Amino acid sequence: MSSFLQTDLSTAIVDLARGGDRDAREHIYRTFERPVRTLARRLIARHAAAEDVAHDVFVDVLTRMDQYDGRGSFAGWVRSITINRCLMHLRSPWQRSLRWFDPWSDEGTVTNPPELATSRSQDLGIDLERALAVLSDTARLVVWLHDVEGYTHPQIGGMLGGTASLSKSQLARAHAQLRELLDAPGEDPACMPISTSC
Repeated sequence: MSSFLQTDLSTAIVDLARGGDRDAREHIYRTFERPVRTLARRLIARHAAAEDVAHDVFVDVLTRMDQYDGRGSFAGWVRSITINRCLMHLRSPWQRSLRWFDPWSDEGTVTNPPELATSRSQDLGIDLERALAVLSDTARLVVWLHDVEGYTHPQIGGMLGGTASLSKSQLARAHAQLRELLDAPGEDPACMPISTSC
């Protein structure tokens, strides 16, 4: 479950922070430090880049407090800033140019990267976090936003500049790839229905 869904602040703290109160601003940072960093690390494979994005999120949150209108939860507002910052990073020309140098960041299917092949040959399987890191940027983003953050396909499609169909097809391919990466060799995978209808 998304840690943002378990976190929020009172309007009094938000109002104090808006007024420039240092303690209230520090409280906001401490409250959302972990959820922001966690989400950034899940959406952006490179750790250093995710840390940079998390830093930018807090700059945005603390300098744009006047833009929070109080209609939704403050946690939801911070989460949307985090997702937007991650999307901006993933769409940046610099990030796209890295795909020329990194064969595993391609938008196509990744099959048996060396570190996964080693794990398989040792009959060890891999954990979900390592498997997510192997997915393309778009696939990882769709899996995390849909399966963990609870966004719908139309919402995710809109974020990606496409339709719900784009999100559904990315999710279906990503789930298939994750199953392939996580299934131990020689074992029958357990039946696990995956819904892509929302």
